[in-house]
Amino acid sequence: MANRVARRMAAELPRIAGGHLRVHGTIAREIGLSIVSGRLRPGHVLDGEIEASSRWRVSRTAYREAIRILSAKGLIQSRPRTGTRVSAISDWHLLDPDVLVWVFTHVPKPEVIHGLFELRTIVEPAAAALAAARRTQSHLTDMRRALDAMAFHTLDKAEGREADKAFHAALLAATANPFVISLTNGVTAAVNALTEFKQRLAKIERDPVPDHLRVYDAIAAKDAEAAREAMIRLIRLAVLDMHIKQRPRPPSGSRITEAAYFILM
Repeated sequence: MANRVARRMAAELPRIAGGHLRVHGTIAREIGLSIVSGRLRPGHVLDGEIEASSRWRVSRTAYREAIRILSAKGLIQSRPRTGTRVSAISDWHLLDPDVLVWVFTHVPKPEVIHGLFELRTIVEPAAAALAAARRTQSHLTDMRRALDAMAFHTLDKAEGREADKAFHAALLAATANPFVISLTNGVTAAVNALTEFKQRLAKIERDPVPDHLRVYDAIAAKDAEAAREAMIRLIRLAVLDMHIKQRPRPPSGSRITEAAYFILM
């Protein structure tokens, strides 16, 4: 499998413009896709640098940089004498924006979708409550600007999805908590990945801007509990926007009903 991927990409690389950076990024993406899709399983040993760079028809420097990128994302581990191996899933940096994009290139497992919504349910309502207590006018201005861009472009367009990410980033910034703020790239990547995935399955008919506006209004009013509840509702409605076959469900064998599970979400 690894050899087929390498041969296919080797044929494509000569047509890629943009120089060295584009080449090693493309190699990292293709190997990353093979890992997150399961084609290259944990423990699989990648070819050595000389053999791999020859197969990919790139310089050893370009291949080495691609390996460095994947290592930084936790997808592989390089050790003396044992070579470069695919890491266990528990070591992957799943909230890395690139890794999330690769995971959602194909239909992800239900537990991945469930996990992302569960993460959002844990982090964002509490962040909204903190933001209501600590926001400044600058934070409100950033959130309002993002809402206006979401309404203008809609989530059907990349600009609208970028505005959605900007809204959630501004909300996290308003918590004034550096540890919460450090989650920004992961949370906004999760929001974007879920939105793009939903739209790939079916057009989202519901306008999400009013839900975001309720969160904004509560934060502007410094009403922490209302902000928390508005964010919980926003996430719950985002779950219901998913195609019914992809919605998070109670674990197999659980006594929790699906309706109760949505409430917990």
